[in-house]
Amino acid sequence: MNADLSAAVWFKSSYSGGQTDCVEVAWLGEEAVGVRDSKNPTGPALVFTPGQWDSFVRGLADL
Repeated sequence: MNADLSAAVWFKSSYSGGQTDCVEVAWLGEEAVGVRDSKNPTGPALVFTPGQWDSFVRGLADL
């Protein structure tokens, strides 16, 4: 999935504690969620559909 990330508003989890080595997430409307490395904000980003994002987060919770 290709998404326009130019207007994305990226944020870190409140659990990051202000650290710089984090993942950032952006809600991209109702059809996508972006994820990127905070150390490389101009680098590549992953883009998930809402269903894929829900599965990803559930998988992390199972760890």
